[in-house]
Amino acid sequence: MNATTAFLRGRVGSREPRVGIVLGSGLGGLADAVEESLVVRYADIPGFPDSSVAGHRGELVFGRIGETEVVLQAGRFHLYEGHDPQTVVLPVRTFAELGVETLIVTNAAGGICPTFSPPVLMLIADHINLMWRNPLLGRVGAGESRFPDMSEPYCPSLRTLARRRALEVGVSLEEGVYAGVLGPNYETPAEIRMLSRLGADAVGMSTVPEVIAARARGMRVLGISTITNLASGISPSKLDHTEVLAAGAAVTNSLEAVVRGVLGAP
Repeated sequence: MNATTAFLRGRVGSREPRVGIVLGSGLGGLADAVEESLVVRYADIPGFPDSSVAGHRGELVFGRIGETEVVLQAGRFHLYEGHDPQTVVLPVRTFAELGVETLIVTNAAGGICPTFSPPVLMLIADHINLMWRNPLLGRVGAGESRFPDMSEPYCPSLRTLARRRALEVGVSLEEGVYAGVLGPNYETPAEIRMLSRLGADAVGMSTVPEVIAARARGMRVLGISTITNLASGISPSKLDHTEVLAAGAAVTNSLEAVVRGVLGAP
């Protein structure tokens, strides 16, 4: 057991989280839905850097949603902050060490599909890694596969469950392919046209490294993007991070309803 996991074991005691949830920009409100919560700040966790992006709290939240023990990563680490891929996926690997079997990743993304009407949720069916980074480079991590299968990176049964729940509660849920880029600048109109031709429906600057690391550990993954705005060249206005945060806040209740349904919570 490494120092990070040992520290968290000492803080959370007998709690056994089975689902880990990574919260994207503007989506930290979901952490407020956690019952019997125990909050651990990144600044107190060995090996964890602090989160430097607006809309990311910088804490792990342990507790329950319904009857399911969860741990939420409220504030992720990004490659564009200067972190190496191993640091970006440190929380996911730590979740695995704590016993997490299912990972739910959320993010804020720009919409490429012209039929999207932001703000709206998009179920991630697949992704394209254009970050030119991979967290599995180097020695094989403990419990990880050297060559993880990525033919179904996002669990089909979890996606079916999410679609069913969204229909039950009247939440609009699109579905598409997420392109992960390095950032931190927003894309040019020419780059968006390229991504569209590659088959991407949305674009963002996160998620892909965490999903790769989770699949290498054999974890089931569900991914949901908040389409906060139409991408450059499609949107009639200039892009701004405050718009991203506001759109995330607008769909927090919808996201919570879908996640609670996936977890079997009322």
